[in-house]
Amino acid sequence: VQLVESGGDLVQPGGSLRLSCAASGFTFSSYAMSWHRQAPGKERELVAGFSSAGSSTNYANSVKGRFIIFRDNDKNTVYLQMNSLKPEDTGVYYCKAVGWTGNYWGQGTRVTVSS
Repeated sequence: VQLVESGGDLVQPGGSLRLSCAASGFTFSSYAMSWHRQAPGKERELVAGFSSAGSSTNYANSVKGRFIIFRDNDKNTVYLQMNSLKPEDTGVYYCKAVGWTGNYWGQGTRVTVSS
């Protein structure tokens, strides 16, 4: 199982980024996929996620209306579109897959929101 995140960058407040998580080694469409982040000195938190069947999504209150999670099962990829970024969105963003074989994490991609 491999999860590879990309798309992290330095961006100014108010800007946008799209993160990608390319998955391999498991039946992607059958797994619940989610994005989490860890800010400096803080615990890792859920940002956005799909239910196991991918039919419903949930978001942290702090990102509702600004972030969108979506997936392309043909490409085995889950995305996080982040708009109206704020300095408090800074952190390392991780992709997570949950399924019948276990839970898996990617290595993370760093997002820095700063002027």
